[in-house]
Amino acid sequence: MNISATIEKLGTMRMYGFQRAYIQLTENAGQQQFTPDEIVAHLVDAEFDDKYNRKLDRLVKQARFKQQARFEQINYTHPRKLDKNYLLRLHNCDWIIKGRDLLVTGPTGVGKSYIICALGYQACINELKTLYITANKLLDSLAYAKADGTYFKVVDSLSKTRLLIIDDFALRKIDPKQCNMLMDVIDERHGRASTIVSSQLKVKDWYECFAEPTLADAILDRLVNGSYRIELEGETMRKFLEKE
Repeated sequence: MNISATIEKLGTMRMYGFQRAYIQLTENAGQQQFTPDEIVAHLVDAEFDDKYNRKLDRLVKQARFKQQARFEQINYTHPRKLDKNYLLRLHNCDWIIKGRDLLVTGPTGVGKSYIICALGYQACINELKTLYITANKLLDSLAYAKADGTYFKVVDSLSKTRLLIIDDFALRKIDPKQCNMLMDVIDERHGRASTIVSSQLKVKDWYECFAEPTLADAILDRLVNGSYRIELEGETMRKFLEKE
């Protein structure tokens, strides 16, 4: 058996996890004894883990999260009315599988972006395609796509994203053209994919941010009805962290 040829073939087939584990086994052959089924299981596990980790890295990179956030590092001690049990219900991402939405509101500095990025990372762990983007950047990107003829391609791509995270919603007035574009995105995703919307304003105040009332009704009807809610309160966490 030509070990070098086997290792080379594994690299050609991009079976890098299998390749590394196989090299380790050949190097330690004199030190440990394995049954054939144990060897096969070890090699398959190594390849499976390698493919999963590479896919996770790719999903996280594509998501373009604002910050590196992890679910287990979310702060529950700061007084901001964050219900740990409620948040844990979102941990397994079943709500994303079912196409439900999540609305997160609260004043500046209470950790909205960290929470939604942590939930986005959790979606990546569950191998769900995710994208983080601010509301202003989303609307600007759609406007640019309209101008260069790629609009329908961009909307189609957004519709296929399992979790779309829209941060800093309603920081500026949404004009009629933007209302139409946002409606296209939300309507394409409604009931088929999940959207997280984060805002400093309470949900009841979102209506006033739309320049077109009819489209405001249609967009909010799709986002609000049946959605999960996290409504944070309290002072900025930056003060809290500075005191520690």
